[in-house]
Amino acid sequence: MKSFSTEDLKWTREPEVYEIAEDRVTITTQPHTDLWQKTYYQFVNDNAPVLQMETDEPYFSFTVKTEFTQSHTRFDQCGIVVYLDSENWLKGSIEYENEEYQHLGSVVTNHGYSDWATTAIPASVKIIRYRLSRWGADYCIEYSEDELHFQQMRICHLHKGAGTIRFGLYACSPEASSFTAIFSEMSLGECQWLAHDGQQPDEV
Repeated sequence: MKSFSTEDLKWTREPEVYEIAEDRVTITTQPHTDLWQKTYYQFVNDNAPVLQMETDEPYFSFTVKTEFTQSHTRFDQCGIVVYLDSENWLKGSIEYENEEYQHLGSVVTNHGYSDWATTAIPASVKIIRYRLSRWGADYCIEYSEDELHFQQMRICHLHKGAGTIRFGLYACSPEASSFTAIFSEMSLGECQWLAHDGQQPDEV
């Protein structure tokens, strides 16, 4: 399997301010940037900067450390993403809410409709590690506050998520805000999402 290198990353919507080094990426968000499609709110916002690499490897895990000490306005966010096109993608991140709490959550978008699953965590958390694992067209998002113990956030399916995909990092500020997100300790390796050992698949 090819190892991770920031040299392989390519922009979908390049932000005005960023830095890409061998061991870290920083992105300064621009106001009114986001990724969302239709559901409930009836609006489309598809202008967040996305930095990804391409792969056809069907089984892998990607981990990254995110630091967001500067986030300060509702919905400021940064995290991991699999962005295939404007209507098919997933993201996992923490979204700032207020001085008391923020939302650890994920959005999965298939055929132009987004969902949103969240849990509240203290606003004092300013560093989170994510692990994105791929099993064909199925994906698992996990998070860790200590880099050793990862907890499941989401298992999902991307209808266009088989074959060659792109995955990586994103940051945005849906409201009138800006902050700098820091990504480091990025690695790509064997899939850590193990094969299911419970109920067997139904026969077709």
